[in-house]
Amino acid sequence: MRKNSIKNTRINMEVQRELSNIIRGEIKDPRINPMTSVVSVEVAPDLKTCKAYISVLGDPDSQNSTIEGLKSAEGYIRKQLATTINLRNTPEIKFILDQSIEYGVNMSHLIDEVNKNNHQDETISDSGECIDQ
Repeated sequence: MRKNSIKNTRINMEVQRELSNIIRGEIKDPRINPMTSVVSVEVAPDLKTCKAYISVLGDPDSQNSTIEGLKSAEGYIRKQLATTINLRNTPEIKFILDQSIEYGVNMSHLIDEVNKNNHQDETISDSGECIDQ
């Protein structure tokens, strides 16, 4: 796998910034959840295609409807990108649901529970009481 060049990294960042601005402020589709964020963007070196990783805070139905709404608005989003970003080609956007933030939050809660249980066990053993179960 090739390492991204500086130019490609800058294009990715610019497309991500503009894409998040378009989704946040210009699309009026009711299917799109207001808690939608663009996690990352990967533009191909030939500028023909783009993968946009989208995170949606909400239930799975809300996540699926948001992705459907974004897919239906792809033409409008692409046109807006063409006007705001001066590129040789405006890439075709493929929206991919990214659940890494939700996964991280769930893992953090699990770690907190384990730490809480360990802390309770330590306080019981420190008090010197023996509890029969």
